[in-house]
Amino acid sequence: MTRVVVGMSGGVDSSVAALLLKQQGYDVIGVFMKNWEEKDEEGVCTSESDWRDVQQVCDIIGIPYYPVNFVKEYWDRVFSLFLSEYQKGRTPNPDVLCNREIKFRAFLDFAMQLGADKMATGHFVQTDGEGHLLRGSDTNKDQSYFLYMLHEQQLKKALFPVGHLTKQEVRKIAEENGLPVSTKKDSTGVCFIGERNFKKFLGSYLPAMPGDMVTPESEKVGRHDGLMYYTLGQRRGLGIGGRGDGRSFFVVDKDLKNNRLIVAQGEDHPLLYSTSAIATDATFVNDPIPENTPVHLTCKFRYRQNDQGVTVMRTGDILNIVFDEKQRAVTPGQSAVLYDGDKCIGGGIVDQVIL
Repeated sequence: MTRVVVGMSGGVDSSVAALLLKQQGYDVIGVFMKNWEEKDEEGVCTSESDWRDVQQVCDIIGIPYYPVNFVKEYWDRVFSLFLSEYQKGRTPNPDVLCNREIKFRAFLDFAMQLGADKMATGHFVQTDGEGHLLRGSDTNKDQSYFLYMLHEQQLKKALFPVGHLTKQEVRKIAEENGLPVSTKKDSTGVCFIGERNFKKFLGSYLPAMPGDMVTPESEKVGRHDGLMYYTLGQRRGLGIGGRGDGRSFFVVDKDLKNNRLIVAQGEDHPLLYSTSAIATDATFVNDPIPENTPVHLTCKFRYRQNDQGVTVMRTGDILNIVFDEKQRAVTPGQSAVLYDGDKCIGGGIVDQVIL
C-alpha cells in the first residue's frame, strides 16, 4: 500500500486532502508542522488550536498523526530573509520561500524519513505525474503562484488531492463527512505567522526609521513611520489629505539613501507604471527557457493578478521581462511568476522596474 504523509494545518483544505487520500485507499499519516511559537496580540498561540483541530480531524478520518517542529528551520531559511528584504526597502513574499524551504524541503525530508512514498498538501494546484506544475481548477483559489520555486523532483513526490476541486466543493466534502473545520475561516497573513497588526509585528523585529514624505518634485507633504511599512501603489495609511487637486496620494517610490518616501497624487500617476522589469534568482520547475532567446509567455506580478503578456529573455539566473502593456505597481521583492498556458514554468524575484 502506498504511504502518503499529509501536511496538515488544521484548515479545511488539508483536512479534506487527507480524507480523500484515505478514501482512495492510501496508507495516510497526518503531520502538523509547528513553525512559529510566538503568541499573537491577544496572547493566543494559534498553533495550539490548529493542532487540536488536526487531532480531531485525524481521529474522525481514522489516521495516525504527529507534530513536527520546524521553528528553527523557518527562522533560518525564511524569516531571517524576510526581515533582510524589508530592511532593504523591498516587499518580500514569504509564502514562496516557505513552500520551497519548509513544506517541500524540510517537511518532504521528514515524510521520507517516515517511510512515505509520497507527500501531500491542501494546495489548490495540480500536477501531471511527470513533474509539471499546473494551475488549480478553481481559478479564484489557484496557488501555483506560491509554488513556482519548486522543482520537478519535488513535484514527482507530491500529491495535491484538492487541486481539481473548487473551494465550495472542498467545504461541502468536509461538511458531508462531519469534519469540524468545514466552516473554518481561511488563514491569511504571513505564512505560519497568521493575521496580526503587521506594522506592530514588523516593528518588534526591525528598528523603524521615520523620515520625510515628499512628492517627486521634492515638496515635503508629511512624515513616514519607516520605509519598510510601505509598498508601491499603497494609498491607505499615508495620512495626507486636503492638498493639491484633492486626489488621493499613492506611494510611487522609495528613496533609501535619503530615507524618503515618494508619494504622488492620482492612482494613474505615470511613476506607478513600468514597461519592463529585471528579476533575479530565476528558477524553473522543469527545463529553463533558453538563454538569450526571447520567449513570449504570461506572467503574474502578484497573486491575485490576471495573467499579463510578457516577452522574457534569460541570462543565467536573471530575467529581463518586457511587458506587452504597461504594468501598475510592479514591486521589488515580489515574485514574477511565468506561465505557458495552464503550466507554471518558474519565475524570479523582481529586483528593478523600468518606467
